Amino acid sequence: MFLFSFASFAQEDDIIQLKNVSDTILNPSRKLQITDPFDGLKAMQKLFPGKLYKLSDRTPFLSWKCKNCKPAAYIDANGVEGDQLFPFTEGVATRLLENINYTDSKTNQFKLLFFNHSVYDTDGAQTGRFSGGLVGVAKFAKNDNVWEMRSFQPAIAAFGAFSNAPSPKLVEIGDDQYAFTFIQANGGAGAPYNGYLYLVAGFNGKYQPLMELGYYNLTNNGGNSEWSGTYKVINDGKKKFFRDFEVTISGFYKKPKGTEDDYEIDLPPEIAEMAKTKKQFNFVIEKRLSFSGKWYNVTGKPTVKFSNVK
Repeated sequence: MFLFSFASFAQEDDIIQLKNVSDTILNPSRKLQITDPFDGLKAMQKLFPGKLYKLSDRTPFLSWKCKNCKPAAYIDANGVEGDQLFPFTEGVATRLLENINYTDSKTNQFKLLFFNHSVYDTDGAQTGRFSGGLVGVAKFAKNDNVWEMRSFQPAIAAFGAFSNAPSPKLVEIGDDQYAFTFIQANGGAGAPYNGYLYLVAGFNGKYQPLMELGYYNLTNNGGNSEWSGTYKVINDGKKKFFRDFEVTISGFYKKPKGTEDDYEIDLPPEIAEMAKTKKQFNFVIEKRLSFSGKWYNVTGKPTVKFSNVK
């Protein structure tokens, strides 16, 4: 009997516990100050005061549940399992995704603290091949030796796979106007990964996706057709904010042999015609995207150059 009880308690301790938190933690008008030196994990604990777990095989995370919160829908870039309703009713695991520093033209110092939310799991695992990690962000500005939170958005949208978002990359899209990009890449087990480029920027009082560009990269295709993209912001003096993007996609096409190892892939429309009559070739696609007032769209006709055509 004693041994059974001891085993029961030990097993219970191994299960990740949830800490109930107040619905006030999701208030975007919250105030927070962190004394320098800035500790991202401690700042995250202030914002999401759940139970902290530091497991040897996992990134540290906060386990919490909000019984009084009203879940809201957030887009999952995978588009397979629908929107994510956050906070998750089962509970939430929040991890530190990235801590990005930058300085503007007036030498003001800022930090963008990104979070990755996933559905509570008793083992602390992140699951779901076609479930992205739900990304949130807090922006801090340095004032003497104190970091003051200037904006807080607990959740924006979900990206990535297995509830794990890719790292955001900072990009300046205007005069002291900073945004960030995500490369959303996913696919079936053993299958090619199709990549999309997303731009998330502040617009109408909140961070939100303003660009989605498909055919940005294709990887994990077993040596068959693959491609990858790069981008740059065009500063030609014509736009102060929301400047144009130039995207270059380089790769090669190789006609499938029809074996069981081949997967059907969607080709960029710029090379689809060439692929109908040729066995292989290299290509470079260039396209420009402009902000229309609500969204970045491809403007003009993309150019494509072929080489090593066979």
